[in-house]
Amino acid sequence: MSLRRPPTATRVNHPAASTRVTACTHRPDVSCSACEAPYLDRTINNSDDLLASSVEQSLIRAIFPHAPSRREFLRRVGKGTAAALLASMLPLDALKSYAAEGAKPGSIEKPDLSIGFIPITCATPIIMSEPMGFYQKNGLNVKVRKAAGWAVIRDWAINGEVDAAHMLSPMPLAISLGVGSKPVPFLMPAIENINGQAITLHIKHKDKVKGPQDMKGFRFCVPFDYSMHNYLLRYYLAEGGLDPDKDVSIRVVPPPEMVANLKADNVDGYLAPDPFNQRAVYENAGYIFKLTKDIWPGHPCCAFAISEDFTKKYPNTFLALWRTIIEATYFSANPANRDDIAKAISPTNYLNQPEVVLKQVLTGRYATGLGDIANVPDRIDFDPMPWTAMAKWILSQMVRWKQLSPDTDFNAIAAKVYLEAGCADLIKDMGLTVKKEAPKKYSIMGKDFDPADPLGYAKSFAIPSA
Repeated sequence: MSLRRPPTATRVNHPAASTRVTACTHRPDVSCSACEAPYLDRTINNSDDLLASSVEQSLIRAIFPHAPSRREFLRRVGKGTAAALLASMLPLDALKSYAAEGAKPGSIEKPDLSIGFIPITCATPIIMSEPMGFYQKNGLNVKVRKAAGWAVIRDWAINGEVDAAHMLSPMPLAISLGVGSKPVPFLMPAIENINGQAITLHIKHKDKVKGPQDMKGFRFCVPFDYSMHNYLLRYYLAEGGLDPDKDVSIRVVPPPEMVANLKADNVDGYLAPDPFNQRAVYENAGYIFKLTKDIWPGHPCCAFAISEDFTKKYPNTFLALWRTIIEATYFSANPANRDDIAKAISPTNYLNQPEVVLKQVLTGRYATGLGDIANVPDRIDFDPMPWTAMAKWILSQMVRWKQLSPDTDFNAIAAKVYLEAGCADLIKDMGLTVKKEAPKKYSIMGKDFDPADPLGYAKSFAIPSA
């Protein structure tokens, strides 16, 4: 059985995400890599292929800026001919070589860097870029530095012990606002992953729990107070009628310690990043109760974060890092690359996990712990766009759970920290395609979130009362 995710009709994806022609339903004037990619006849096997494809597509878009004319040209000339015609008119190989050089080493102010990370699959783009050569190609010598918990990552980043960090998507907001730490301006140039988390319960609860109504008195853990895990768990419980601050207990446990706590019966369950949901199944300690994509499809989780001060001191280095993370995130989004990624990030110095566990997470074909095999290709996915609408939802939950004052300027802080416009521009400059339009709303367990009114949303919930 193929593990490739079938292309959908409404998404406008980079060609790495699909190798089949699909009947797209967008407007005819929309630029769509999914429509055009099949005629370029390029298989994306690695980052070099991704870059070469991007160069070819950028040139074709420049010559035929009108989308319908461009697609008609590609349809008529057939596979392979488009690239050959370009090569006959332009020094195509030289252009690809120039693009592949990335930033010139001489222009990078600080080529030797360290990036902090937590050993979870959410950090895939940051981690895999070391063993798979993505940093090196962009003129960077990066060493990724592993930490056990998010408080350590936060402190390393604030104190300058690492140059950049893998963070939970709420963390740059919290740090910038001085929530839980001293205030330091931080930026979030790119999301790493969407989806990719789960509620895992102790095996003793198998066949006994149907929903939140059966969880009263449970002891849960999450990886950090300022995390999507905390906010999604609270959201899920509250929608089921439980007050997370009264009817259950929620404490912070570093992800690498979660399975041990489950096995020791110190907790009834957790909402956690992978691979620790799948590892609980592997250890026969727990079962996967609910994927977070079933709470909020496409929710953000982890991100590439960096201090504003670093970006001002080393702008070229920052740009090279940003390009690398975007490139690695698009590479990770291609299901065909997931097995190779699992092999690259499984060793001790990275995730220190059995390759079979990581493959189950990354491919979406996995044992649930209930005696069956699930096939959920978008269990985890990768999309770098840091939408400010995401930031506003996070801020609304920080207000809801009294971590943040309702007087916060949602629009200002979201726009300052989440670099939505810059990321979109850089994606296009790299010859890639932004995968979706800016969200006008999110629907989470049937309740709509309007980014234009995050405070009204925060005050709309019965639990806790406004």
